[in-house]
Amino acid sequence: MSLKKQFVLPALMFCAATLACADTVQLKDKDAVTGKILAEKPDAVVVDVGYTVLVIPRNDVEKISRAGEVLPPAAAAINPLLNVAPQFYTANALATPARDVSDLVKQIGEAVVQVRTPEGLGSGFFINADGYLITNFHVIEGETEISVEVYHQNDGQLQRDTYKQVRIVAINKFHDLSLLHIEDKDAPKFKWVTLGSSDALSVGDSVFAIGSPLGLERTVTQGIISTKTRELEGELYLQTSTQINPGNSGGPLFNLAGEVVGVTNMKITFGEGLGFAIPVELVKNFLDHRDAFAYAADNPNNPYRYLPPPSYTKHKPDGK
Repeated sequence: MSLKKQFVLPALMFCAATLACADTVQLKDKDAVTGKILAEKPDAVVVDVGYTVLVIPRNDVEKISRAGEVLPPAAAAINPLLNVAPQFYTANALATPARDVSDLVKQIGEAVVQVRTPEGLGSGFFINADGYLITNFHVIEGETEISVEVYHQNDGQLQRDTYKQVRIVAINKFHDLSLLHIEDKDAPKFKWVTLGSSDALSVGDSVFAIGSPLGLERTVTQGIISTKTRELEGELYLQTSTQINPGNSGGPLFNLAGEVVGVTNMKITFGEGLGFAIPVELVKNFLDHRDAFAYAADNPNNPYRYLPPPSYTKHKPDGK
């Protein structure tokens, strides 16, 4: 929950086949085709792009990236420049071996940030190297002055940098999600996290959260998935025994592969170990359809963006 708001229910408190599952064919002219690869032939690649099927000559193909493809950690260590998502975000629906939480925190901790406004603070996490990050809608609701605090590794030490040129890209108030973008001119490439699958979780699976409860930045808490389908006000949430407190809002809930499986956003006020997170499947849907939720400065609280209808073309009698 952010430090500025409480949930409308007395007992609750806020805690401040899509593009992600598509294959990408990178072409030699720097363009790319995204869709489902139906077949790979010696002379061509057949791609279903939804409204039609394209046959791309092999001579025009530079690289093929399969859905859910994740860069091996060894490759990223050899060349850090390879740690850049080929798409807007990286998702992995495949089973990944569990790792030690302390090792994961060292690897992905930099991707978790503090989101500050004049009225409070919350947490967030980067989804790509270009400064796009996810947080809760209620963390930035009604705010335009937003800053993001990032902890960079510098010679083995953590260095806190604050970025103040932060743009609201999209909001979904119904699922309590916001997409922000850091636009400071001196901003570097950022560490980012992979989105996992909340559908693949089982009750009892271990998870952990990184966030800033009560402003205590980079706090790590661990627990289990208590239930995957806790219904609250018509929405389904992941319930977890992981400790969630004000300031955790918008932070990631990780599985033991270091993949985001949820976005923490509230807890039961009069109990302990009763935290809730937005399933990551809703985050993917929000990102895949972010144009429909694009933020409009002239109507900042509108959860949808209404695109103009297609224009009607009048033809002359001669058909010209």
